[in-house]
Amino acid sequence: MPPALAALTAPSRAPAPLIVSALFLSETIEGLDDGAAFLDALPPADVARMRAAGRSLTLAQGQSVFRQGEPHGGIFLIEAGRVRVFYTGPSGRQITLAYWTPGHFIGGPSLTGGGVHQWSGEAIEPSRVTALSAATLRSLIRQMPDFALCLIEALEAKGRCYTAMAQMLGTRSVIERLAQLLLNLGDLYGRKEAGARVIERRITHDEIAALIGSTRQWVTMMLKRFQADGIVAVDKASIRILHPERLIAIVQAAS
Repeated sequence: MPPALAALTAPSRAPAPLIVSALFLSETIEGLDDGAAFLDALPPADVARMRAAGRSLTLAQGQSVFRQGEPHGGIFLIEAGRVRVFYTGPSGRQITLAYWTPGHFIGGPSLTGGGVHQWSGEAIEPSRVTALSAATLRSLIRQMPDFALCLIEALEAKGRCYTAMAQMLGTRSVIERLAQLLLNLGDLYGRKEAGARVIERRITHDEIAALIGSTRQWVTMMLKRFQADGIVAVDKASIRILHPERLIAIVQAAS
């Protein structure tokens, strides 16, 4: 593989920009971070009470938060860092449901226990979460009805997220999904430079493949083709979207 295509954004001397939004497969960046502020409606005293009732966990990069198939025992509120939530099929192939950032909770859709986790969560960088057990959640819901309303709103946001992902997987071809993801990354994290949109976010071919429901080999092949066609330029530090209108044309091809 040519060095320029080994990874979209290998570590560089400059620090990566702060990641402020959740990321999942969607036709638009609108609503990507819905649910991150689901506790804002609570008085500060109630938020402090909730956190005090939970258990703070510090996670190293790559450490599991919860695993698919394990008994469900509660949820986790992300305080710092990022967590990848993914599903693993019988073949071992994985699909990323979302990358969640501070303010979001993970570990649903169940809230008060019972059953098993439907997918896994893994810290992709040093992270901190507040674990709220099923028993604690039940107690807090009884004591603070407004907290229950906040959880419902957060679950609604999660439902919209997974609906958007299912619609993309079910109605868009894999090349359309790749083009849309590149556009979304450009809008979220890109900076304008000499007419191009420069993405400096660190994301590998494997991560892109898991987001769009493909393979690393296919992603590498298509990015190489996009580069040969002059649509993008890839180097060790960034990916430059040179002609976003051509990515838009790919996305709109089936419209």
